[in-house]
Amino acid sequence: MGAPTVVIAAGGTGGHIYPGLALAAALRELAPDAAISFVGTPKGLEGELIPKAGFDLDLYDMVQFNNQGWRKALAPAALVRSSIQARALLRRRDADVAVTMGGYSGIPLVIGARLARVPAVLHEPGAVPGQANRLAARFTTNVATSFPQTTFTGRSARYIGYPLQGFITSFDRDALRPEARRAFGLDDGTALLLVNGGSQGSLRLNQLALGLATRWQDRRDVRILLKAGARTHDEIAAQLAATPGRELIELVRYIDRMDHAYAAADIGIHRAGAGTVSELAAVGLPSVLVPVPVLEHDEQTHNAQPLVAAGGALLVRDDAATADAVGPLLEELLADRDRLASMRAALLESARPDAARELARWVLELAA
Repeated sequence: MGAPTVVIAAGGTGGHIYPGLALAAALRELAPDAAISFVGTPKGLEGELIPKAGFDLDLYDMVQFNNQGWRKALAPAALVRSSIQARALLRRRDADVAVTMGGYSGIPLVIGARLARVPAVLHEPGAVPGQANRLAARFTTNVATSFPQTTFTGRSARYIGYPLQGFITSFDRDALRPEARRAFGLDDGTALLLVNGGSQGSLRLNQLALGLATRWQDRRDVRILLKAGARTHDEIAAQLAATPGRELIELVRYIDRMDHAYAAADIGIHRAGAGTVSELAAVGLPSVLVPVPVLEHDEQTHNAQPLVAAGGALLVRDDAATADAVGPLLEELLADRDRLASMRAALLESARPDAARELARWVLELAA
């Protein structure tokens, strides 16, 4: 066989794009001569992130299926048009295999692959299959999941895990922790709580962090690293200025070294996105998980369940995520180092750090 050619659909949000990039890196590691390109739509983050990572990006037309009103009526015609475009680009790239990492931008690629008689792999990032992948799964038998409980009607699925970036898969907490703790100015007697609501942030988690600072205002053995997110950073900065215990919080707009944050932290508070819970398992950070409450199928609660069942995380509902409710849980954990150590061990036991390589091996088998 010559050099394999792989086309990956990874578009819309970082939850689809970053695992796609992790897969591409694993493919290059296993098959250095592989030709890898991406496909997406003009409206997603892929237009910025994929070229920045050094990969070619082809675009096709697609209308989101969750549009309302007259735009929803455009979806069937747009799907036909984009699927024909996908078939043409697969032939132009002389593709051996196509992969979708989920999201509506992957549907045309799977259908186009079926039309072009190219094998296609579908990867579902969440515990509950999204609408787009449920449709795309009708056109391929090669289905991979990030969570063991995920199922597709009428399709067998292979549990692989969530493809993670290299700095997570090579993470060594013990080796990195002294350097990371120095970077945040922490001494041996100070515990660090990492609060991270994602790139856009979570107002609920941000206000929880402020409430905890007020609750702990007389303590000097705990610090809070708060990534407030782009959406609410300025609002939280203004509130922080008037918060008792504000000296306990280090408010940041962006964390350049997430490996430092994970290594320095003793415990975390997070939403329960698929990528987040997969990272927490891989780095072994005991956490309180607060699922987003407005999702149609309560997807983030399902994402959190394996970590909670393993004993590595606690689940708190959004409306209960207050300092009065969460504070005692954290205080009990921080006072019990043996329990924290057992939680870390449980997380690491449940992790799938080789997911990107396992998915890449499957893709290369199909390419052959």
